[in-house]
Amino acid sequence: MSVEVILIVGLLALGLGALVVFLVSKKGKETLAPEASINLEEKRREAEEIILKARQEAQELLRKAQEEAKEVRLSAEKEAEKIVKLAQEEADRLRATLKEETEKLRQDFEKKSKEIEDYIAERKQEVQKLEQSLHQRESNLERRVQALERREEELYRREREIREMERQIDQAQRDLQVRLRELEEKEKDLESLRHRELLELQRIASMTLEEARGELLKRAEEEAKMEAIRITKRIEEEARERAEFEAKKIITTAVQRLSPEIAINYTTTTLELPSNEFKGRIIGREGRNIRTFELLTGVDLIIDDTPDVVTISSFDPMRRELAKEALERLIQDGRIHPARIEEVVAEVKKDMDEKIRKMGEETCMELGLYDINPGLYYYIGKLYYRTSYSQNVLLHSKEVAYLAGLMAEELGLDAKMARRAGLLHDVGKAVSHELGGSHTDIGIELCKRYGEPDPVLNAIKAHHNEEPVRYPEVALVCAADALSAARPGARRESLEAYIKRLEKLEEIVKSFKGVQNAYAVQAGREVRVIVNPEEIGDEEAYMLSKNIARKIEEEMQFPGQIKVVVIRETRHVEYAK
Repeated sequence: MSVEVILIVGLLALGLGALVVFLVSKKGKETLAPEASINLEEKRREAEEIILKARQEAQELLRKAQEEAKEVRLSAEKEAEKIVKLAQEEADRLRATLKEETEKLRQDFEKKSKEIEDYIAERKQEVQKLEQSLHQRESNLERRVQALERREEELYRREREIREMERQIDQAQRDLQVRLRELEEKEKDLESLRHRELLELQRIASMTLEEARGELLKRAEEEAKMEAIRITKRIEEEARERAEFEAKKIITTAVQRLSPEIAINYTTTTLELPSNEFKGRIIGREGRNIRTFELLTGVDLIIDDTPDVVTISSFDPMRRELAKEALERLIQDGRIHPARIEEVVAEVKKDMDEKIRKMGEETCMELGLYDINPGLYYYIGKLYYRTSYSQNVLLHSKEVAYLAGLMAEELGLDAKMARRAGLLHDVGKAVSHELGGSHTDIGIELCKRYGEPDPVLNAIKAHHNEEPVRYPEVALVCAADALSAARPGARRESLEAYIKRLEKLEEIVKSFKGVQNAYAVQAGREVRVIVNPEEIGDEEAYMLSKNIARKIEEEMQFPGQIKVVVIRETRHVEYAK
C-alpha cells in the first residue's frame, strides 16, 4: 500500500471520529433529559477515548505507511540502481561495440588510403617510366637521324668519289687510246724517218765535206732547240706542281689552325618557366595575353603539355631572340597583361639594337680590326641573326676572315686587309631582306658610305664573280668563302629554301596597300596581316584577305594550304585629368 493511500485512510478515520462525537453530543442535547447529562461526561470520555484510539491507530497506520513507503523507496532505489547499472552496462557494451566498429572503419579507411597511395605511386612510377622511355626514344631517334645524316653525307661523298674515279678511268682510257694512236703514228713516223735516213745517206754519200758539216750542224741546232723546249716544259710543269703543292699546304695549314664555331640554326627556341602556373598567365583571359604577344613580336608561342616549358617558333632568329628576351622579362616581373607586354616588347627592341651594335664591336675587336667605322658595328652584329643555308652569316664571315688572314700570313700578304675583306664580304645580307635587291649591291653602298677601302669593295663583288679579282687578298677571301661554305654540314639547301619561301610570303603580303606589317607563323601555314585601320575598313579587310590568298596562289608553290588572317584594330586613348 502506498503512503498516499495510508494518509487518506488516516484522515478519513479522524474525520469519522470527529463526526461521531459531534453527532452524539448534539443528539444528547436534544433528546436526553437533564438526568441524562450525567452520562454525557462519560460519553465524552468514551468519544475522546475513541478519538485517541483512532489517532493512535492513525499514527500506527501512518508509521506503517511510512515504513512501507521507506521500503518501497529503498526497493525503488535498488530497482533504479539496477536499471541504471543495466543501462550503464548496455551503454558500455554499445560504446565498446561502437569503438570496435569505429576502429574497424578507421583501419579500413587507412587500408583504403594506403591502397590509393600505393596505386597513385605506381601510376606516378609508370608515368615517370613512360616519360623516361619517351625521352630515351627521342634521343635514340635524334641519334638515328644524325647517324642517317652522317650516312647520307658519307654515301654522297662516296658517290662523288666513285663518279670521280669513273671520270678518271674514262679519262685514262681516252688517254691510253690517244697514246696508242700516238705510238702508231710514231711508228709510222719512225718508219718514214728510216726511209728518209736511208735516202739521206744515199744523198750524203754524194755530198762534199763542207756540205756534210753544214747539214750536221743544222740537225744539231734543231735537236738543241727541241731539247730546250722539252726542258722548259718540264720546268713549267714542275713549277705548276710546286705551286699547287704550296697552295694546298697553305690552305691546309690555315684550315687546321682555324677552330670554327658550329653554325647550326633552328626555327624554334624553348624557354623554361619557374612553374607550370605561368602557362595560364601567359595565355591570359580568353587568350588576350598570348594574342597580344604574338601580334607584337611576330612569333608563334607553342604551349603544350610539356611541364614548365614554352616553345617560341619563328623562322626569323631576331624575332625569336626578341620574343625570348621579352618573355623572360615578363616572367621575372610577374605582371603579364596586354599593356605591360607592349611596354616590355618596346624596351626589348630598344635594348636589342644596343646589343647588336655591341656584338659587332666585339667581333671587330676579336679580329684586330680597330679602325673600322663604328657605323658598321650595327650591321656586322645584325649578321648574327641572319642565316644562309642554315649557316649563321656572322660566324661564316668570321670564319672567312680567319681563313683569309691565315693564308695571307703564310704568303706574306696583308693579313689585316684580308681579315677586313673577309668579315665585310657579306655585310649586305644584314639589310638585304628589308630593302630588297642583291646583297652585294647593298654591301657596296654600305661600305662606300663608311669609307671602306677598295679591296673590301672588290671582295664583295668578286666573291660572287660579279667582277674580276684585282687584289691577291681578295683572291684569298674568295677561296676562304668557298672553303667555309663547302665544309661538311655547314649549309643545308632545304632550310634555306624554306626560309626564302617564308620571306617571299611576307613580301607578297606587304606589297598590298594599307598593310602595316606581316608575320608568317605556324611554319608558313598561316600569315597574319596587320592593316592600318584608317586606310582599310572592315569590308575592305575582308576583300584584302581574298586578294592576298589569290596572289599567293598565283605567285608561290607551297604544300597544303596557307591561312590568311587580316587583323584590323582601332584604339581610342583619352586621359582623365
